[in-house]
Amino acid sequence: MRSLTLSQKPVRLALAGALGLSVVAGGAAIADAATGTIRTSGATLTVRSGPGTGYQAVTTIAKGTRVDIRCQTYGTTVKGTYGTSNIWDKIGTGRYVSDAYVYTGRDGFVAPRCGGSTPAPTGAIKDDYPYRGATSGVDPWNFYKGQCTSFAAWRVRHNLGVAFSNSYKGQHWGNAEHWDNAARAAGIPVYKSPRVGDIAVRSSGTWGHVAYVAKVNSDGSFMVEEYNHVRSDTYSYRRATKGTGSEQFSDFIRFT
Repeated sequence: MRSLTLSQKPVRLALAGALGLSVVAGGAAIADAATGTIRTSGATLTVRSGPGTGYQAVTTIAKGTRVDIRCQTYGTTVKGTYGTSNIWDKIGTGRYVSDAYVYTGRDGFVAPRCGGSTPAPTGAIKDDYPYRGATSGVDPWNFYKGQCTSFAAWRVRHNLGVAFSNSYKGQHWGNAEHWDNAARAAGIPVYKSPRVGDIAVRSSGTWGHVAYVAKVNSDGSFMVEEYNHVRSDTYSYRRATKGTGSEQFSDFIRFT
């Protein structure tokens, strides 16, 4: 989990030794997998089919249960026993729990990042952009409100937990057409195939276009959330494909 206060950390590290977790100078070592213990105020914790509260509840797990964490990923932000976290722990096939309720011995990631693509739940695909309806002005991340870049920045910050801005990692991200090159210059991987959570980039056109990949379909197409494409300064959710056309995307920035 990510949000403990400084005074809480020694308590967790002291408990780590008692629980047999690996501790090195400064925290626990990230291995091929990790273990954790469910800590919740109730008797059980809900296990979901994906990394978020919008996914289906598949079972529950008892308080005090020791779990194997196969990998971790970002998802819905949850306030739990260990503060507020948007990290989710995969404890089995199609089984995820919020890291805010899992004692792991340290803050942040303790297991490898989950690969592949987990479709976003229908309930999570919505226009939650804080500046919807705005047609002018600059957002707190230094992009113009209502533009595709501002919405994509919101998704990176809100969904992925990355402190992204127009000057992220010392780069000027600017118009959408520059985002793939800015990412490369910043050392952020850019791929030719999408994964959920990627920022899709089209460099062609006057300004280019960016969107958030919300779902990857079995036929290779994908669903994107975006602003200022179907209608000016407005949210849309649509199916897209790989390519260089005006409705397509050629590059995919993977922030996490």
